[in-house]
Amino acid sequence: MKKIEHIGIAVKDLDAGNEVYKRLLGKSHYKIEEVKSENVKTSFFKVGPNKIELLEATDPSSPIAKFIEKRGEGIHHIAYAVKDIRKEMKRLEREGFILLNKEPKRGADNKLVCFVHPKTANGVLVELCQEIK
Repeated sequence: MKKIEHIGIAVKDLDAGNEVYKRLLGKSHYKIEEVKSENVKTSFFKVGPNKIELLEATDPSSPIAKFIEKRGEGIHHIAYAVKDIRKEMKRLEREGFILLNKEPKRGADNKLVCFVHPKTANGVLVELCQEIK
């Protein structure tokens, strides 16, 4: 793993969340993107070399909607940048981690992504991210 790529925060209302983080960070988001496969709309903020991703459900059956219903708004996942996502997925499986995806899929911000089940990572949903070239 190369670095923390971003921290994902689940919000009920993306516009309201953008306003909160604009005031908090002193700058506006740099991009909004919808990921139809995940039924989510995302917004990204840069904080130095780091990123914050706000996530709003676009469908009541989406993972973000279910997360908010169960836990409320807040930190949803920590994403790590990897050089070779497939290689990293194999390594993690060998180490006993449960992956939520058999194959990487297209995510937001021009990334291939895969998620690691929180029950195998001390309750934290981990996202692997590889830049799509």
